[in-house]
Amino acid sequence: MASEESFVVLVHHRGSVNRKTRSGVKFTDKNPLCIVITSTTSYDDLVSAVLMKLGLDGAKRVKKFFYRIPVTVLQNTVKYDCFTINNDVDLQVMFLCRRQFPEVRTPELLARLVDVVSSSSGSNRNTNTIANPAGSSSRPAVASSSVPVYEPVVQHVASPSFAVDLNGTEGDEVVERENLPNALVGVAPVGVGDGFLVDEEEDDVEPDMIDDDSADDIGATGPALEVGGSSSDTQQYPPHFSSLDLDAMRHEGVLGHAVGFGARDAEGTTGLTEFQVGQQFQDKDEALLSVKTYSIRRGVQYKVVESDHRRYVGKCSKFGNGCTWLIRLSLRKRKGIWEVKRYNGPHTCLATSISSDHRSLDYHVILAFIMPMVRADASVSIKVLLNATAAHFGFRPTYRRVWMAKQKSIALIYGDWDESYNDLPRWVLGVQLTMPGSVVVLKTTPVRVGGQVDESQAYFHRLFWTFPPCIEAFRHCKPLVSIDGTHLYGKYGGTLLIAIAQDGNSNILPVAFALVEGENAESWTFFLSHLRQHVTPQPGLLVISDRHNGIKAALEAPDGGWLPPSAYRAFCIRHVAANFALTFKGKDARRLLVNAAYAKTEVEFDYWFDILRSEDPAMCEWANRIDYSLWTQHRDEGRRFGHMTTNISECVNSILKGVRNLPVASLVKATYCRLAELFVRKGREAEAQMGTGQQFSQHLVKCIEANMKTARCFTVTLYDRDNSEFTVAETTPTGSFSLGTYRVSLASRTCDCGYFQALHFPCQHALACCAYSRVTWTSYVHSVYQISSVFNVYRMGFTPPILEGFWPPYDGPTVIPDPDKRRAREGRPRSTRIRTNMDEADPNRPKRCGLCRQPGHTRRSCPQVGGSSQTGHH
Repeated sequence: MASEESFVVLVHHRGSVNRKTRSGVKFTDKNPLCIVITSTTSYDDLVSAVLMKLGLDGAKRVKKFFYRIPVTVLQNTVKYDCFTINNDVDLQVMFLCRRQFPEVRTPELLARLVDVVSSSSGSNRNTNTIANPAGSSSRPAVASSSVPVYEPVVQHVASPSFAVDLNGTEGDEVVERENLPNALVGVAPVGVGDGFLVDEEEDDVEPDMIDDDSADDIGATGPALEVGGSSSDTQQYPPHFSSLDLDAMRHEGVLGHAVGFGARDAEGTTGLTEFQVGQQFQDKDEALLSVKTYSIRRGVQYKVVESDHRRYVGKCSKFGNGCTWLIRLSLRKRKGIWEVKRYNGPHTCLATSISSDHRSLDYHVILAFIMPMVRADASVSIKVLLNATAAHFGFRPTYRRVWMAKQKSIALIYGDWDESYNDLPRWVLGVQLTMPGSVVVLKTTPVRVGGQVDESQAYFHRLFWTFPPCIEAFRHCKPLVSIDGTHLYGKYGGTLLIAIAQDGNSNILPVAFALVEGENAESWTFFLSHLRQHVTPQPGLLVISDRHNGIKAALEAPDGGWLPPSAYRAFCIRHVAANFALTFKGKDARRLLVNAAYAKTEVEFDYWFDILRSEDPAMCEWANRIDYSLWTQHRDEGRRFGHMTTNISECVNSILKGVRNLPVASLVKATYCRLAELFVRKGREAEAQMGTGQQFSQHLVKCIEANMKTARCFTVTLYDRDNSEFTVAETTPTGSFSLGTYRVSLASRTCDCGYFQALHFPCQHALACCAYSRVTWTSYVHSVYQISSVFNVYRMGFTPPILEGFWPPYDGPTVIPDPDKRRAREGRPRSTRIRTNMDEADPNRPKRCGLCRQPGHTRRSCPQVGGSSQTGHH
C-alpha cells in the first residue's frame, strides 16, 4: 500500500451478526476494542493485537474476522453487508473499501474466537497441510481445493454489488440468500452469510441415476465471480482502467498462481492430489471447478449422476468397468458451504484420451484461470490466453471456448454487455453534471414488436462525445485533425470513430469520439458534423483520413463545413500504400511510392517517381489517378506539418489500449479517465519546462540543434538589402567543393529544400542565413511550437468524476443493443479486421495436426489414432 496513515478499527469480540436492520448488517457487541493499524498491517499482526489486548494470547485463537463492509451510499445512508477476513488478501479489501468509501472512516470487525485446545479437532477448515486439506474459507498459502483464482476478484473490488438492498430484500434471513436469482445476488464474497449458527448435518441419501449434464453447456451458470455488474453504483475497475501504463500484466506472474485442484505453483509444488471426506468449499461453483480441474489433471473423464441446489454426484465414465471413482458433495444449509460427503478415489482406470482437448476444460474452468490476465490487460489476445491455458492444463481448448471465457470475464469485471447499453443514458447525465460543457449526443432507434413500436425500449444507434478540456486543447494544437475508425472487439460489433490532434511537442491527443454501427456515409456524417460544430470550427483546417467513400461523402457534403477554403483534405499515406500493394506486389515498389509521397520538393518527387515508372509504368498510372495535393507532401502547401498518417494506431496503443475490448459503458468511462491522466501528465511536463525558462518544445529544440550542426559548413550569399533573400551553398567540411545550392527567403519562410515551408520552423539553410544576418531564428518558428502553447493544450483539467450513485435519474426507454450487431453464436467469431498484404500467411509454415498439434500430418493420418496415449497430468 502506498499510504502509511494510521487509523482505528473497532473490533467486536462478544457479539453476533444482526442482518435485520435498515442499514443491512450490524454487530450487536456494545463494547468493542479499539485497535490502531496501518495499511501495511498483516492479518497475523491484527490477530496478535486483538489477542494481546484481550489478554487471551495462547488461550484463544481467532478463527475468522467478520468485516462490516460498506456496499453503497445513498442520500448519506450507508448500506452494509458481511464479509469474512481470513488472510492478508481479504484484509486488503477492508483497506480498499476505506479509500473508496470515505464516509466510513472507522471500519468495524467482529472476531470469532475459539479455544486453542479444541481447534485441533473438529473442522479441518483451517488446516494448512497438504495431507489434511484446508477448506476454501481459510485461503491457505499452499495450493488447495479452494481454488485460489477467486482471490484476485475479491482483492481488486472495493465492494460487492448492492443490488440485493435495492430490490427490497432488506431483512431477509441469511439462509434464504441461496434462493435469490443470480442477478440479485451479485457477488458472494468469502464469508457472506456465514453466521454464528449451529452446524446441522444433513441426511445422506444416495440419489437415483439421472442423465449426464457435465457437458460443455454454454448456457450454464458460470463460477461465482460476479463483481458488481453494470447496474451497480459501486462498480470498481482494475487500476489500468484509468491508467495509461498498461504494461503491468506479466504472463509469468499470472502463471505463478496455482489454479484448481492439484495445480502446481511457481516452484513446481503440487497441491492436493485427492479429495477427502469433510473437505469444504464456499459454494457449488467452487466445488465443481475443483472436480473439473481434478479430472483435467488426471486426464480422465467423469459424468454427473445428480446435480441440483443441494447435491452433486459424479462418477468416472468407466464406473463399474474397471474403475470405482465417485464423489458426492452436499450443501450444509446452515453454514452455506459445500462438503465432500463421500469419496471413492483415486481412479483405477487408465487415461486413454488421444484428443488435444478435454471435456471438462469448459469455458467456466478457463474463465477462472484467465481472469487475472484479463484483469491486468483487457486487450490480451485470445491466442495468448489459449496458449497459456494449454500450457497450464496440458490440453488445448477451442478458440471459441477461450473467446467466450474472455468475454464472460470482461463482463464480470466491467459489467454485463447488454446492461452496459442502458448505462449510457445515465452516464450522459452524469458526465454533464461532472463536467459542464461536455458534448454528448445519443441516438436510438425504435423497437418494433409485431409491427408496433415498443415505447419502453429503444435500440442503441450512435453516440458522439467530447469533453471541454479536449475542445479547449484543440485551439492550441496544430491546425489539423486525423480521423479514423477502429472495430470493437466484444459480444457486439460496432466501430469506434476517433478524431486525433497533435500538439507542438509531437504528442497525440484524441479530442472526440463516436460509437457507430460501422463505417458508412451516414455514420461518418454524424461524427464529422458534430466534430465540426463542437470541436474544430477553425477555418483552413486540414483533415487527414483514409480513402473511405463514407468519409468522402461526409466531407463533400455542401452543408458540412468541410469544403475548401473552410477545410482541406489529405490522405493517410499508410492507407494509400496498403491500397497500392493490393494491386502491385513487392515491397520495393511500395517503398518507392512512400518515398515519393514524403518528398518535400518537386525535384525529389520526380526522382522517386521516375524510378517507380522504370519498374512498371502502370504503377505511376495508378498513382496519377489520385490528386497530388491529397497524398504528396510537396503539394500540400504546408498544411500537414510533416504528418503523413492518421496516427490512429499510435493513439489506440498508447492512450486507448484495451478500450475496444470493453462493454460500451466502460469504454466511454475509460476515455474520461485516460484523458484525465493524460492531461495531468503532459501538463506537468510542459509546466516543468516552462519553469526552467525554455521557450520552445523539446521536439523543436532537438530539431533545431540537429540542423545547426550541419549549417556550420554552408556558404551564404545575400541578395537584397532587407536581409531576407539568400542563396546557401552546401560544401564539404573542408570547403573543397559544393554539394548544392538552395534559395532561402526569410520573409516568405521558404527554402528550396522544402523543409522550411513543410514543417514551419527554420531548416538548416534558413539557420545559416539567420546566423549570417545576425538575426534570431526564433521569430521564424510557428507559434504552435512554443512551450506556452503546449502548456495551454493541457491547461484545462478534468474534474474528478461524481460517484454513480449521485448521478441524476434517467427517465426514458430502456436502451438495449441491436441484436443484429451480435457476433455469431456458433463457430469461431468472425474477424472484423480488414486484411491487407501484411496479414498474408507464411506459405512455408507447416500445417499441424488437429489432435496432437504436431506438424507433418493431419487428423486422419495421426499416428496416435492407432494406439492409446495418456495425455493427462499425474
